[in-house]
Amino acid sequence: MLNKTMPEKLLYSAYKLFFSTLTSNSRLKIINLLRKGHMNVSEIQDKLKLEQSIISHDLQRLRRCGFVIVEKKGKYRHYSLNEKTIKPLMSIIDKHMKEYCGKIVKRER
Repeated sequence: MLNKTMPEKLLYSAYKLFFSTLTSNSRLKIINLLRKGHMNVSEIQDKLKLEQSIISHDLQRLRRCGFVIVEKKGKYRHYSLNEKTIKPLMSIIDKHMKEYCGKIVKRER
């Protein structure tokens, strides 16, 4: 169902932005890591073994698209998943993948 308050062209651009945010391996890794709790850039870098610039760039995209929330604590910025939308959405995606995509991936191996 299309959103009637947004012109169709803008709506599909928003869809593209949303779903393309999920196509990056590093952003997906950050999302899944933040499902366990909030972290700062250094903690994320330590866990994922990625360059700080990649993590910062990905966090900026995730923040701008509303996937993560940032909270400044002292000299650090702590990132966490958007509890209202992204955390529940990731649970739905997990269920869907387990039922459908997981079976396909197993067959392809």
